[in-house]
Amino acid sequence: METEEIQLAPPPRGSWGTRTKRVRGIIFLKDVAALGLTAFGGPQAHLAMMLRLLVDKRRYLTAAELLELTALCQILPGPTSTQTITAIGFRLGGPNLAYLTVLVWMLPAVALMTLTGLTISYLDKDLVARLVQYIQPIAVGFVAYSAYKIAEKVIHTKTSVALMVAAAMLAYRFQLPSVLPALLIAGGVITTFRYRKMPVQKKKQPLNIEWANFVLWLAVLIGAAVLGHYTRLLPVRLFENFYRNGSLVFGGGQVLAPLLYAEFVEFKAYLTTQEFLSGLGLVQAMPGPNFSFASYIGALAMRQDGSGVGGQILGALVAAAGIFMPGTLLIFFLIRFWDQLKQYRVVKASLEGINAVSAGLVCAATFLLYHPLPDTPINLLLVAATFLVLLWDRFPSYVIVLAGLVAGILF
Repeated sequence: METEEIQLAPPPRGSWGTRTKRVRGIIFLKDVAALGLTAFGGPQAHLAMMLRLLVDKRRYLTAAELLELTALCQILPGPTSTQTITAIGFRLGGPNLAYLTVLVWMLPAVALMTLTGLTISYLDKDLVARLVQYIQPIAVGFVAYSAYKIAEKVIHTKTSVALMVAAAMLAYRFQLPSVLPALLIAGGVITTFRYRKMPVQKKKQPLNIEWANFVLWLAVLIGAAVLGHYTRLLPVRLFENFYRNGSLVFGGGQVLAPLLYAEFVEFKAYLTTQEFLSGLGLVQAMPGPNFSFASYIGALAMRQDGSGVGGQILGALVAAAGIFMPGTLLIFFLIRFWDQLKQYRVVKASLEGINAVSAGLVCAATFLLYHPLPDTPINLLLVAATFLVLLWDRFPSYVIVLAGLVAGILF
């Protein structure tokens, strides 16, 4: 008896493609989680680790593509490394994978900084003061080093020098939340007029802009402001405050610090200068994005609401959502037509002024953050030593912060 050979039809190609894409997305998210737990040292160190893992090992993209995405994110407000890794997720798996990417990336740092805010709230004040006594001048040293590195990279013309100095002086003199974004916008407008010095690209592709994410970003910005004004609920106002700052800060976590200090310490007094500096120093020892500092401020700000630990956790969550959401929506908006936009000289020219003002704001922050500290030789020495150790580039930032914590315990 002859047996009939049965041939199984191969599955449709689409199902294999979908399964492969899903598996690749899961592997990518595992890689993002690994980076979120181990990427210490700020955007520069994050870029180096992304090159090692995402380019050299996994080959999700080329080194040139990664550097171009980083450049794109640097012209947007928001956290550069967060936007970069989100953009990679977007290219690999579209919006769904991108949203999961930003959540997985930010979660470890946000959780750690929320825990830090809760710990500082409920520990004995004298114990906290002793523990972080050396962290505060170390944090100022980090800010001074950031000012130096940003200036080194972006200050190349006399116009840039003038804008940096002017921005530093005005930010130092007028410590109001509205002044700093106005300076950034003004700097970009001023250098826009230098566009003729940019090389001309003869053949340009037409712009094809999808406005949905931009409209969503703007709607949330306006809606949160209106809702916060009429409800007066502190969590809503915190979300609006951080969303607004996240929408206007160019240059990453270093530039974010003076904006948050001006609004939440000087203007609204949600936390003290010492608490601010303690958190700013401790976030340097955390993996992942420095924008997680917002969750620390959100947790401390909710103390006055009287809602206990649950309210403080809510404050940390809305602060984190507010600070990360604008950059995410804007990178979704811009990445779709970036190749066409970067052809225009006006866009390139405006970046010179924005970057120069960003450097000036960080310079001003160095002095503003140092003034409230006791003017002792030890504090001055720690600021200088932190700057020089970072300049030497032999120890990661978290080692410096941990050394400061140990010194606070022992001495």
